[in-house]
Amino acid sequence: MNEKLFSLPVLNQISPYITQRQVGELPVVVITHPKVRAAVTLQGAHLLAWQPAGEKPVVWLSEKTAWTAGKAIRGGVPICWPWFGPAGEPAHGFARNLPWKLSAHDENEQSVMLTFVLESNEQTKKLWPHDFTLFARFRFSDTCEIELEAHGDFEATAALHSYFNVADNAAVTVSGLGPDYIDQVLKGAAGHLTDGKQTYQQRVDRIHTQPADCSVLEDRAGQRVIEVHHHYQSDVVTWNPGAELSCSMGDMANEGYKTMVCVETARISRPLVSSGEQPARLAVTFRIQK
Repeated sequence: MNEKLFSLPVLNQISPYITQRQVGELPVVVITHPKVRAAVTLQGAHLLAWQPAGEKPVVWLSEKTAWTAGKAIRGGVPICWPWFGPAGEPAHGFARNLPWKLSAHDENEQSVMLTFVLESNEQTKKLWPHDFTLFARFRFSDTCEIELEAHGDFEATAALHSYFNVADNAAVTVSGLGPDYIDQVLKGAAGHLTDGKQTYQQRVDRIHTQPADCSVLEDRAGQRVIEVHHHYQSDVVTWNPGAELSCSMGDMANEGYKTMVCVETARISRPLVSSGEQPARLAVTFRIQK
């Protein structure tokens, strides 16, 4: 799927390194730069791909995503906002299903920057009764930086729901998660990691409530290490659907769970508070460990 994004026909050359293309019903902004390739859909300001030069794709994307307007994309980095999980309808909030606008872009020899904006409207007010302006900023280079900034007067829960591409999830360890977690598979039971390390031997759905500022994803079969640096977070979520759930999901191949793990930067146990001149922020940086 990753390669397909970069071979889509160019509909608009926005700048030397930035083009607009179309995948199914969704407009997508594609970055082709000597140091990095990346792609973000206008729906959801949703990162689909980030690949530094000389590296394998870092972000996982399902081969079975529908690319239908208004339908959530499976994979990449969905922006879950203004709620996480089943706290409202649609699940994980409306930000990932609505069209955003590309409001700014910049580029130089080292990197490309994009800014997307979503503002409250009649549609969002029916789902959530608040005025807001939401910015999603991306900086693509040999690192990938994503920042969400929310303006208005409200509380919200949120996650940057990052899916990472791995060679074999059974040979993945994520460290830096801290001792305590809430086990969503076991209906919110308290869990404890003695060494702060997570493996993905079966279905995993955990909210880690005392994480370090950096999660280290060791993909032994893929022979690489990905650092996930969390900013302004209160929690880190780890997720993998496992075999049974993967087979029941229409937008994921039956074996899809074997090549992905989610390590998500989140604010769940401590909501984000936006007020007046004080916007709320949530951000993450991905880096390949050398």
